[in-house]
Amino acid sequence: MTASTPTAPTSGTAASLPVLDLSRLDAGEDEAAAFRAALRDATHEYGFFYLVGHGVDPALTAELLATAEAFFALPEADKRAIENVNSPHFRGWTRVGGELTRGEVDWREQIDIGAERPAVPRGPGVPDYLRLEGPNQWPASLPALQRVVTRWDETLSAIGMRLLRAWAESLGAPADVFDAAFAGKPSVLIKIVRYPGRDDDQARQGVGAHKDAGVLTLLLVEPGKGGLQVEKDGEWIDAPPVPGAFVVNIGELLEVATDGYLKATVHRVISPPAGSTRISIPFFFNPALDATIPVLPLDPALTGAATGVTADPDNPIFSTYGENALKSRLRAHPDVAARHHPDLL
Repeated sequence: MTASTPTAPTSGTAASLPVLDLSRLDAGEDEAAAFRAALRDATHEYGFFYLVGHGVDPALTAELLATAEAFFALPEADKRAIENVNSPHFRGWTRVGGELTRGEVDWREQIDIGAERPAVPRGPGVPDYLRLEGPNQWPASLPALQRVVTRWDETLSAIGMRLLRAWAESLGAPADVFDAAFAGKPSVLIKIVRYPGRDDDQARQGVGAHKDAGVLTLLLVEPGKGGLQVEKDGEWIDAPPVPGAFVVNIGELLEVATDGYLKATVHRVISPPAGSTRISIPFFFNPALDATIPVLPLDPALTGAATGVTADPDNPIFSTYGENALKSRLRAHPDVAARHHPDLL
């Protein structure tokens, strides 16, 4: 993850980021073409946008948020039983203060849930990043969590593929150019996150400034709860939740795929005020761990604005998703790394 040092927050509003309507893809070719152009422009200029018209059942969203509340209300012992330090795959519950961004403590608790698969045995020739593949840890006292998360995964994965195909066409590539990288074993990661409130005189890092390591993120935020800020031209833009919308951003691999025409954008979360909390559920949609993202032959009209992949010696960006993901996990959870992967430190 990379960080920047923008100036103090602006007084941004919901209108600070573009709002795109996915249903335009189903409204005839002219509307679909207009959506694709807007998608390309939003992610070239901002790297972030709000997505409406996505068709997700509001009842499913409400059920997921209610189940998240139920999870965080579980007794401490129930959550500690599935603590992520027990998982070599970095899955399970992380206590408040148990994750780092750029070496600084993030003030949140969360459960990390990935694709439910068997662990890959280690051995000669097996890439280190395949250690991330494996089973989840589920709370025994809340079976509803696995059911609703499974439905959420299926629903948002379909949206993710629609967006990827629209991006491909908007950039002058075949619609299916990304399909092979996601076929069979996409690397989905769902974080269910609770940010506790903090006093103004305390550090307010909910999550430190960073870029996402993968392809795209669909973020659900509890209604009425701000805190997300996006870096734009050296300043922070507030990105409060918009009713019925996801906040969508691209990750470092779309920067690789477009030689920097699309830029992964630095963002952060400021802790809510003391006495309140904030729940958010980011859905990270990424290719198979061993997949290499294709570099697109951009439309000639766009190549002049492709400025190359961001060079940061502290944050090398790899074209193979597993290398990016392992880099991020080892840095964010040094306690898990020390217990299960000391040979990689």
